[in-house]
Amino acid sequence: MALERWPEQGLPDNPGAWITTTARNKAIDRVRREARLREKKELLRDLEELGGEDGEDVSALPDDRLRLFFTCCHPALAPEARVALTLRTLGGLSTPEIARAFLVGETAMQQRLVRAKRKIHAANIPYEVPPDEVLPDRLPSVLAALYLVFNEGYLATSDAALVRRELCAEAIRLGRLLATLMPDEPEALGLVALMLLHDSRRDARTGPAGELVLLEDQDRSSWDRAEIREGLGLVERALRHGVVGPYALQAAIAAEHARAAEPAETNWQAIAALYEALVRVSRSPVVELNRAVAVAMAEGPERGLELVDQLAGDLGGYHLFHSARADLLRRMERSDEAAAAYRRAAELATNPAERAFLERRLRETATSA
Repeated sequence: MALERWPEQGLPDNPGAWITTTARNKAIDRVRREARLREKKELLRDLEELGGEDGEDVSALPDDRLRLFFTCCHPALAPEARVALTLRTLGGLSTPEIARAFLVGETAMQQRLVRAKRKIHAANIPYEVPPDEVLPDRLPSVLAALYLVFNEGYLATSDAALVRRELCAEAIRLGRLLATLMPDEPEALGLVALMLLHDSRRDARTGPAGELVLLEDQDRSSWDRAEIREGLGLVERALRHGVVGPYALQAAIAAEHARAAEPAETNWQAIAALYEALVRVSRSPVVELNRAVAVAMAEGPERGLELVDQLAGDLGGYHLFHSARADLLRRMERSDEAAAAYRRAAELATNPAERAFLERRLRETATSA
């Protein structure tokens, strides 16, 4: 790893600490894989028992893991419950990680998972691979589960490392397979495009010591151009279908960032308009927060802060709400308020790299106050 990274990114300030951190992260990944292996083998064994005579497939899905995603997304469960259960059973995510994805407390998520399992048992819901004709009905839940697996990989809840590459890679692999199997499903195309465009920036998101690097400060020459080309092509295919869903819209937003050779070239007016469309088809406090940030970039921090502050009741416990608010206050030179917001964001952040970035911003802001 050092022989690959150091010639490209330069020698870190503390090579010994870098090697120790990298080795520890690899060890953690290995422990996770081994801890989940038994459960995965049992699930795959159950799936094999569902096959027809002489090994005949019961589904056109060619990948065992993808079959399991569709199997777990049973329509008898509420949409959020089926996605949460899939993430816990197949995605390898812990209850705290799933709770973070849904912006709920750990206890509430644990209760949700327990209720879902009880319903499966009480209703005698069969564990079976669904026939091909019902796959489209389960597709939205499968896409949601894949996206949340990718998100946990892209911004880990509590790992020392910011990125869990194995989760990103597996979500993209399964997404590509879905897009190949269902080429007329624009949301499948949009999700793969979205993941690829985000993943193209993966290596630029951290510095030599694993510190967080914001989009505006990233070395864009290190972005993966092959993933960007693939992602942009999929965005165009998804948008040509006419019916534009949330994943296609988010991919279109990511595409605007990918097309900008420099931060100053970013078309924030187009991004704000795309977020406005996204709010109409998939309204949520997080989408509203992202829209507010885009509006701030297009129209100024004052207007952005006005929109952000309207979300305090819904997102008061969300670290990125306070981080976004702090950044806008810093840009408006309201240093004392910005410092308080950065402090709260750092208190709520669970990823060490993210918390370190927020604490650094807090120190900088407090010094300038």
